[in-house]
Amino acid sequence: MINILKIIVVYFVFLINIAMADDELPEFSFSDTENKKHSIAEWKTKTIVINFWASWCQPCLKEIPDFMALQNQYAKQNVQFIGIAIDDLSSVLRYKNLIEINYPILVASEWDGYELSSRMGNSANTVPYTVVVNSDSKIIFRYSGAVKKTDLISVIGAK
Repeated sequence: MINILKIIVVYFVFLINIAMADDELPEFSFSDTENKKHSIAEWKTKTIVINFWASWCQPCLKEIPDFMALQNQYAKQNVQFIGIAIDDLSSVLRYKNLIEINYPILVASEWDGYELSSRMGNSANTVPYTVVVNSDSKIIFRYSGAVKKTDLISVIGAK
């Protein structure tokens, strides 16, 4: 009986993830590390890779160099990486300047950052959390945890 219940739960989780696959990207605005406000609408015509992260999160920091390399690799193909730091500004600036991140970093309060990531499917409210949005503003990929570079390449290449 317990095995049947497990199968049913897994099936419904699978169905929920499929249903969420066509979600629209919500409108939002956050300030960057220079305190300039940015709306996600600035990048609406691009494929957008949004990564929620924090400077205290080791898996987050480990995947950022891959994101930097992919930003360089796919910039001419209309792909834009955007980091949303759920952290304090001074910690974000320290890390951003240390490794010279080459894509926009927006800074969100803990409440606003987790609320937005939840609206994008992050039911566990954890970081790192990554979504890929196509140029029609549809979320086409979600990943909770440190995403593999090869998985992102597959999604970006198939857009």
